[in-house]
Amino acid sequence: MSYNETIRYRTYRFDDLKTLLAKASPLRSGDQLAQLTAATEEERVAAKMALANVPLRTFLNEALIPYEDDEVTRLIVDDHSPAAFAEISHLTVGDFRNWLLSDTTDTAALIRIAAGLTPEMVAAVSKLMRNQDLILAAKKRPVVTRFRNTVGLPGHMSVRLQPNHPTDDVKGIAASMLDGLLYGCGDAMIGINPASDNLAAITTLLVMVDDFRQRYDVPTQSCVLTHVTNTIAAIEQGAPVDLVFQSIAGTEQANAGFGISLALLQEAYEAALSLKRGTVGQNLMYFETGQGSALSANAHHGVDQQTCEVRAYAVARKFNPFLTNTVVGFIGPEYLYDGRQIIRAGLEDHFCGKLLGVPMGCDICYTNHAEADQDDMDNLLTLLGVANVNFIMGVPGADDVMLNYQSTSFHDALYVREVLNLRRAPEFEAWLEAMRIVDSRGALLRQTTQQPLLAAALAGTQKEAPECTDSAAGKS
Repeated sequence: MSYNETIRYRTYRFDDLKTLLAKASPLRSGDQLAQLTAATEEERVAAKMALANVPLRTFLNEALIPYEDDEVTRLIVDDHSPAAFAEISHLTVGDFRNWLLSDTTDTAALIRIAAGLTPEMVAAVSKLMRNQDLILAAKKRPVVTRFRNTVGLPGHMSVRLQPNHPTDDVKGIAASMLDGLLYGCGDAMIGINPASDNLAAITTLLVMVDDFRQRYDVPTQSCVLTHVTNTIAAIEQGAPVDLVFQSIAGTEQANAGFGISLALLQEAYEAALSLKRGTVGQNLMYFETGQGSALSANAHHGVDQQTCEVRAYAVARKFNPFLTNTVVGFIGPEYLYDGRQIIRAGLEDHFCGKLLGVPMGCDICYTNHAEADQDDMDNLLTLLGVANVNFIMGVPGADDVMLNYQSTSFHDALYVREVLNLRRAPEFEAWLEAMRIVDSRGALLRQTTQQPLLAAALAGTQKEAPECTDSAAGKS
């Protein structure tokens, strides 16, 4: 089926829905690289106008990637709820945008329709929205998850404490972890990107964080971001696994490039559920995504990068995740060229994930060869805070010394909490207050020497934790 739109006596023809979505996308370097983007701004406007007139039900009849060829498509089609879709089934994409932004459309309405939405519908409507529209609609749709604490409540924002180290040195990681906790970070999780995939090193990190958590009764969760097969192996060996990590994408072929399938994710999900380590809930998957991942694997099937990204959220939604993180600027300027494109992508991802019922956070980040700087990240941080993002990153100095990219710091989290009056996960903030790290308002206490956690660390009580030898950590 083709789609046409006439502007100033010139008719633009879009051969299929996949082409229409690509041409309607805001400009970004990844779509240019894939030769999918509109040739001119006028063509982009024409595509948006044509897209606005497409009935939502069209997305149920015209698959961007054939059902027979792609298990993500099969997941999307098979899990679609006609009953949930009925409330909006009469709308076009443009009407849907107006419905989302209407004062009468509230959180309850957005929850009712979530199972009736496909990623392609959500991607389509996002392409018609300004940044402020993406913020307004996303703020209406909190997604709350629970493991040892509660993340995603309205008026709250959590932080993933990311204490990475280039050699997985346990003492270095512990020092960064303590630093972050003393700044009130870590309620989303303590999540370590290991430099090694050595199972002994991964287990050592899991044990160290879990020992610390239990010793100080910290109401948070840990994760070592290794491949899901390593996590399954760690579970089988009795390691203290809280959250299961995996990078995911929006096509079967791209996921195969990550070495995963839906069946493998299901196996990991069930393995972690069997541990029953959650105390207030059992949301336990942690997924990371990013616009451009399918394109970088040459696995996009001609679908624009933002629509591919939103299809990944259907994969996430299947497994009831605790956290889903769009690592928005990490892949590089080949996919999101500058600060403007990164900001737009972050707002799109957050909106689209929330609309589908996925607990979205964002690694507000960029690589050093992108046309972006920390001021751009300040802007995106503030905008996502207004939009009620579930969580952001907390990286020492905003500079990840292992992954070599720029993110957000512990201080950045303090900034956005103060200007927007955002609280931490309730259970975690109560612990911080009991440890005299924050006051009753959630503000950091200045008398740091009175904090029991710092006093214990300075007294050397952390030395009672299991020692890690270089060989156990997988080092030569």
